Amino acid sequence: GGWTTLQPEGEVMTIYDAAMTYQQRGTPLVVFGGKEYGTGSSRDWAAKGTILLGVKAVITESFERIHRSNLVGMGVLPLNFKEGTTRKSLKLDGSEEVSITGLSGGLEPRMDVQCTIRRKDGKEETIPLTCRLDTRDEVEYYRHGGILHYVLRSLLTRH
Repeated sequence: GGWTTLQPEGEVMTIYDAAMTYQQRGTPLVVFGGKEYGTGSSRDWAAKGTILLGVKAVITESFERIHRSNLVGMGVLPLNFKEGTTRKSLKLDGSEEVSITGLSGGLEPRMDVQCTIRRKDGKEETIPLTCRLDTRDEVEYYRHGGILHYVLRSLLTRH
């Protein structure tokens, strides 16, 4: 359901309350998913809800086509596991800290990035991911924080 455990306290609360607490702390969120992530929720509100909860990246085995595009349009970074890695094989429990690296040198369509997962016991695992910004236009939309920001900045520079 709509419940989660706030980290590191271990307090069980609604996803919304936890997301707002993380936002107050300045902690960006990452969602891990399986195959065809977003199937049945390709309407743009599914991606709007994701960004409003403070999710900055979604890491999956694969995306439903329209939902991936909507995430990009909202400024959420879509990432895919490389072959052989899944959310299940990582044995995540929700207490992990996640860092995405390899973006600072500039974004390119479908580039490789690294994800470091730090577990509660201090052990770290780094896995390769594919960035699912599939076109140069999507890179620009994401770089601007989403398509609305991109369009607004474009309009402002014309006047």
